[in-house]
Amino acid sequence: QVQLVESGGGSVQAGGSLRLSCVASGRTFSIYDMGWFRQAPGKEREFVASHSYAEASTYYADSVKDRFTISRDNAKNTVYLQMISLKPEDTAVYYCAANGKWRRLSLGNVDYWGQGTQVTVSS
Repeated sequence: QVQLVESGGGSVQAGGSLRLSCVASGRTFSIYDMGWFRQAPGKEREFVASHSYAEASTYYADSVKDRFTISRDNAKNTVYLQMISLKPEDTAVYYCAANGKWRRLSLGNVDYWGQGTQVTVSS
């Protein structure tokens, strides 16, 4: 199987920056797309960003597209999320995710989940 482990979460002031990392291990040859979702208390999990293996392109939620950057190092089986200009509404648990399908990563086709890392942005 595949295991995903996130790191890099923490507490920052509004306007600050954080860089999240996610390392995949196990049957990494099974992975196609990788990306990030987030979930705040009492809210549903939502898409943040993804890297498409088949299209060699990236996708972002409208709420983060001007502030977050996703990158992927295939040799290291690692995906990153660079976050700048953080806002209190970015506060959530951030989950790394991956699929083993020739489909763009979405909530409905995730095959592997990380355990999550907390991001807290205060004003």
